[in-house]
Amino acid sequence: MSTPLYVALDTPDLERAKAIATRVHKHVGGIKLGLEFFMANGRAGVHEMAEIGLPIFLDLKFHDIPNTVGKAIQALRPLNPAILTVHAAGGRAMLEDAKAAAPTGTKVVAVTMLTSLDSSDLTSIGLAPDPHEQVMRLTELARESGVDGIVCSGNEVAAAKKLWHDGFFVVPGVRPADGPVGDQKRVVTPRAALDAGASILVVGRPITQAEDPDMAARAIEATL
Repeated sequence: MSTPLYVALDTPDLERAKAIATRVHKHVGGIKLGLEFFMANGRAGVHEMAEIGLPIFLDLKFHDIPNTVGKAIQALRPLNPAILTVHAAGGRAMLEDAKAAAPTGTKVVAVTMLTSLDSSDLTSIGLAPDPHEQVMRLTELARESGVDGIVCSGNEVAAAKKLWHDGFFVVPGVRPADGPVGDQKRVVTPRAALDAGASILVVGRPITQAEDPDMAARAIEATL
């Protein structure tokens, strides 16, 4: 991997996604495509983005009964994504089926706790108000289930790596030191996330909404 920096192209606009990816492709290690993009452009859109020549991180966060998730991932096998996400809270059987259904070489990573959530959000859905405890619990579940790694915030990645030394750790919600945090509640700088044990960093708006996305990606890459 040339750089651990992945750019999140969270837009339904295929041409805009292609334009940004083309501009920054020399300074990022891959492209993350989420629900907004996939619902608007489907598999054909993913194929078009893959033609740019960067690994594709398909961030669809599957969370359903094991059989449904397994069949959904089987349906995506022709896309051969580098990384695919599911929700750890879907449980062990779902995680096992997700990994079994994924293409050989695709890393299946389990989302532990969204970076837009904090302790008050956990309380509101009936969980203990401790993000660290929640992430550690789901990290252990993911490790035992045979998936490749987890998605967690930079606040928890160091502890997760101690628990799962050879896991693959995706850290979203990464923001440059001088950048706005937007709707993210648990953020760290790119360098801090990498030092804590992140395998890849996911950065969206600080690059995609910059006046010059290429320069923004270069600036972040320079801190790594």
